[in-house]
Amino acid sequence: MHPFPIITTKKLILRKIEENDIPTILELMKEKAISEVTLNIPFPYSENDARFWINMARKGFENKNQYIFGIEDTATNNFIGGIDLAIEPNFDRAEVGYWLGKPYWNKGYCSDALATIINFGFEQLNLNKIFGVHIFENPASGKVMQKCGMQKEGELIDHIKKGDTYFSYVQYGITKNLWKSYN
Repeated sequence: MHPFPIITTKKLILRKIEENDIPTILELMKEKAISEVTLNIPFPYSENDARFWINMARKGFENKNQYIFGIEDTATNNFIGGIDLAIEPNFDRAEVGYWLGKPYWNKGYCSDALATIINFGFEQLNLNKIFGVHIFENPASGKVMQKCGMQKEGELIDHIKKGDTYFSYVQYGITKNLWKSYN
């Protein structure tokens, strides 16, 4: 098996998530706002949740159906969030998902990570399409996707249930051909 990829940009390192990241993950997840703007992150977030996420990353990589990267700030070497591609091999596409610790919001980290993972998906994984969703309550995520060339594809009303609440979401996508036309 090939080693887990490490991708660097001027601002970030996208790398394998490790057990020693757990204390930082738990510290970042103390902020309820992260759970409120994501679909799959619970609150409160426990050490078992972090271990589950790390195990999911390991299994996804072994099975070649998911790449879950930790996001590290190159200036401080701090773990600041995560980004992943959940691959649907029968369709040559993947869904992207991401989160950042609240202290790192609105600093360009998410746009950098997303642009980098889109490039990785098309260049290294030979995907044809990458799509992502955000709940209506998180329009900033839609702006990140648009900034990276993704186009709005539609809205799904009351499509996701989290706890006792139904959420609607907006889907964005980009094809390899569209991405090539931008680059």
